[in-house]
Amino acid sequence: MSAQPLPPVVRRAIDAANAADTQAFLDSFATDGAVDDWGRLFYGPDAIRAWSDREFIGVRVSLTVTGARQSGDTTTVSAQVGGDGFNGPSGFAFTTAGDGITLMRITG
Repeated sequence: MSAQPLPPVVRRAIDAANAADTQAFLDSFATDGAVDDWGRLFYGPDAIRAWSDREFIGVRVSLTVTGARQSGDTTTVSAQVGGDGFNGPSGFAFTTAGDGITLMRITG
């Protein structure tokens, strides 16, 4: 996977997660945005916040981007994940519309 520049909204979401800034992370999503964590779906800011508090920013996630590719409105990012939760390589697919993430799917 090549290291293409990330769309600004995807970069904002990753930077917010790395800064433990939950509000900035939530602000990167469209109003009706969602997270798909291996088939578990979290719709809207309240559900995304609860998920993140338990399993993402709340466990001090860190994301080091190792590659990215763009296909239409979806940016697939490879990252090395660290923190107090899952650690290791993972993939994230960010589907965007305008300046908001409509879906962040954890892919592996």
